[in-house]
Amino acid sequence: MCGCCCRKEKEEDKVDLASPIKNRGCTDIIFLIIFIAFWAGMIFIAAFGIKNGDAFRLVYGYDSFGNTCDQDNTDRAIGNISLSGQNMKGRPYVFFMDVSHPFGSLSICVNRCPDQELPDMQHVQTFSMQTGSMLCQYNVDLANYTKVKSGLKGPCPVTPIHKSQKPLLFHCLPSDLTSVAVETANDLIGFLNMKDTFHKVLSDFVNAWKEMILLCLLSLGFAGLMVLFIRFLASVIVWVILAVAIVASIVGTGFLWWSYADTKNKLDHDDATKIPLLDVEINSERAFLVYSIIATILTIILLLVILVLRKRIALVVALFYEAGRCITSTPCLLLQPVWTFFVLIVFFMYWAIVLAYLSTAETPSQNLDGFVKYTEHQTVSYMWWYHLIGLIWTSEFIIACEQLAISGAVATWYFSRAQVMSCPIGHSIRKLILYHLGSVAFGSFVITLVKLPRMILMYLQTKLKGSENKCASFCMKCCMCCLWCLEKCLKYLNQNAYTIVAIQGTNFCTSAHKAFTVLVGNALRVAAINSVGDFILFLGKIGVMAATAAVGIIWLKSREDLHFYAIPVLLVCVFSYFIASCFLSTYEMVIDAMLLCFCHDCDINDGSAERPYYAHESLLKFVDNTSKQLDALSKRSGGAEESEVARV
Repeated sequence: MCGCCCRKEKEEDKVDLASPIKNRGCTDIIFLIIFIAFWAGMIFIAAFGIKNGDAFRLVYGYDSFGNTCDQDNTDRAIGNISLSGQNMKGRPYVFFMDVSHPFGSLSICVNRCPDQELPDMQHVQTFSMQTGSMLCQYNVDLANYTKVKSGLKGPCPVTPIHKSQKPLLFHCLPSDLTSVAVETANDLIGFLNMKDTFHKVLSDFVNAWKEMILLCLLSLGFAGLMVLFIRFLASVIVWVILAVAIVASIVGTGFLWWSYADTKNKLDHDDATKIPLLDVEINSERAFLVYSIIATILTIILLLVILVLRKRIALVVALFYEAGRCITSTPCLLLQPVWTFFVLIVFFMYWAIVLAYLSTAETPSQNLDGFVKYTEHQTVSYMWWYHLIGLIWTSEFIIACEQLAISGAVATWYFSRAQVMSCPIGHSIRKLILYHLGSVAFGSFVITLVKLPRMILMYLQTKLKGSENKCASFCMKCCMCCLWCLEKCLKYLNQNAYTIVAIQGTNFCTSAHKAFTVLVGNALRVAAINSVGDFILFLGKIGVMAATAAVGIIWLKSREDLHFYAIPVLLVCVFSYFIASCFLSTYEMVIDAMLLCFCHDCDINDGSAERPYYAHESLLKFVDNTSKQLDALSKRSGGAEESEVARV
């Protein structure tokens, strides 16, 4: 591993052009060891969850004997339960023997919900014979359906059986609630609302997963086009991004208000034959209201910021041109976000699958009615937090690896002048793996330390909602806001620290101190050069997300089998923003790395014939023009102040 590679590179090795520092060793190796040990715990949790859990129980539910519907349960038989361990393949729906008492009724798995009224057992027998959907207990022969007594606890259903609508959360429920008593309708709604929110939204994910994947691929195409436009049409695309951002934000806000109004109208005018009272549907209305208000506020802020920064667009075009020169010389940089994206997708899929198994890692037992119920293992609650830390730390680790690899490639291009090697990104990745994985683990751990308390506060706020006083709620929100700001500052500092690691080969703390000193010493220049460019790229990300969200709302809104389509749309928005960020952040990292390389260049050289700058003439001219604009702005501000003093 890294320890085996802690050798010094030879002085005569001329391939290493990445920086003036050609001798380097492993950095922060102790944190790499801690990270590996942490992942050993993650693997243990995964093994525990897979051994004791059943992820499909979240989707399909289970019967009164502990059998997961639509799954083969032969190897999961429960000790004293006679009908446990049945093969339920092809039986995805939960059917109640007495739908008027869902909490105490015997339930079984069936392959089809009754799509017609069944007034007596004769009709039940005929329906089962025609469809193959057996509505009596598994050990009751079809020929004996009319001879067996019906009841709440089975073995055959209480008649009449009302016609079922499309299975709701994979449960057979009456289509017409007016055909059952009010108490029954309330019990049914309470039974479904009692279920875990994860269970509710997961059924929407199962129904819409194909559309969600296609929407993510669509955002991938949007992001790729945005990168190509910035590279080849920078002078035009910057104005296009601003125009599209304005239009998209206004149209997107209008879309959200329209979706909210349409959802509210449906809930207000639903007839009594439909179940309109599921909390997921009520929450859908509230969610769109919150989204709409937030979008309106952000649109107003966006328009004000664009108005203020409109005179700096020429600087952004020149900055993108310099970044484009680097990317043209090292085109492999554009492939790095693609690899990062796929690695993160694989990790997120692994994390979600383990989460599903962990959430069902429960112990079966019998309740007072003799039915199977599942209770959570005592240790699972601790594993949830460990698994959450693993999500944050590992995702930040993967992103940090990308940042250091790109920074190293930019340093290679910057300090090598015309002697650019065939694949600087490959050389940078080699250095990352051999020497600097420990620094990446350290930096990502710092971000985790800030993110975790904020998530804990968010969790506590959700749990204590409605019970805490206003002062405590306000203080908690202030703490979350401060932690969010600290996280953003540390992320920016970390990204620049990785550039110093790539240039000088120092450990994370030393590099972070150096990066902080450089950034503070050049704060005004860095802010002037970076702020507008980062803002334009941020608008590009928002544009990709807004376009994908608009397509998603139009598409998923037409799906009648989705109960809470705001959640799939929100998840698609998160993924689309993340995809856009993977691509467009390449420009951000290239620009930041170039500026730090320039500052380091100025530290070790003076521009004389003996010690010329590594920087290209166009970059020197760009920085000089920026400095002149800053001086002119400062003089205008100073002049205005003097005039004000004179007037006083």
